[in-house]
Amino acid sequence: MAKLPIEKMRELERRFGEIEARMSVGPSADVYVKLASEYSELQPVVTKIRSYQKAVGELADLEVLIEDKSVDRDMRELAELELPDVKERIEALENEIQILLLPKDAADEKSAILEIRAGTGGNEAALFAGDLFRMYERYASTHGWKVEVLSSSEGEAGGYKEIIATITGKGVFAKLKFESGVHRVQRVPETEAGGRIHTSAATVAVLPEAEEIDIDIRPEDIRIDTMRSSGAGGQHVNTTDSAVRITHLPTGIVVTSSEKSQHQNRAKAMQVLRSRLYDAERQRADSERSADRKSQVGSGDRSERIRTYNFPQGRVTDHRINLTLYKLDRMMIGEIDEVVDALLADYQASQLAQLGEQQ
Repeated sequence: MAKLPIEKMRELERRFGEIEARMSVGPSADVYVKLASEYSELQPVVTKIRSYQKAVGELADLEVLIEDKSVDRDMRELAELELPDVKERIEALENEIQILLLPKDAADEKSAILEIRAGTGGNEAALFAGDLFRMYERYASTHGWKVEVLSSSEGEAGGYKEIIATITGKGVFAKLKFESGVHRVQRVPETEAGGRIHTSAATVAVLPEAEEIDIDIRPEDIRIDTMRSSGAGGQHVNTTDSAVRITHLPTGIVVTSSEKSQHQNRAKAMQVLRSRLYDAERQRADSERSADRKSQVGSGDRSERIRTYNFPQGRVTDHRINLTLYKLDRMMIGEIDEVVDALLADYQASQLAQLGEQQ
């Protein structure tokens, strides 16, 4: 059986009971909101702790029955039959509680900024970047999240050279943070007369969306330039100076937005800048995550891939966890939960292993 932090579990139960009592007496609205938030955070783990305690009690009762020779033989045999199931339930609950007690990433509950850029492969890479964006867009839709494009640069044959969007909802970053990296595609381009398989790549970066409270940007640290937006050509080109480019002078980070409204462009560019600066702060604070990100989000070179999408074989392989699925068609329409969940499970297992080494 796993070694659980019993004292910590008791403290969580005590705090949960205290919150329930305070909520029941009708506190002020702002206090109630804070209590309700903490209540919803604690409820899953306290529910598991109580189920665990009940199962441990059942196990103790069964063991007493089995050992007590004065008890009817049939009763003892029934207890012996139940024993393996109860032990199995306790083991499962121990694992679930351990995972729930792992240190939380403060950004997990946040919305996210999704950045996709065509890497090696020319027009085919841009088309693949478009496919990836639609995959995440559909995935977001199935979870009830809202997607808004902040800026985009279309490829010559379709797709995107670059597209940046917000995905708004609870827990978006927790689900998508392991998608950051180089995604490689192998397929026959529509323009390829010879039917040869081409390989190209696109980079994906998922950043936690930062609020103004998360990161302070001083006015003197940024330079804002306006410029003429580029269009598709002809009479539809935007001829007003509405595009905005913001440069963060201390870091050299440059963000642009080129929709029709200069006011909206400024707000969107600041939104992306805050998230990039917030992510940089998180990397500095967590050296392991920083090293992880460097290995995942590279230049778009195929050698730095984290996942391969092989269209001729209908195969998707995530190289970090050696997971291969023959469900490419389903994944491309947004059914990526199996991969997302497997990545999270692998991460949690590594965290548990680290905790075990420290104990």
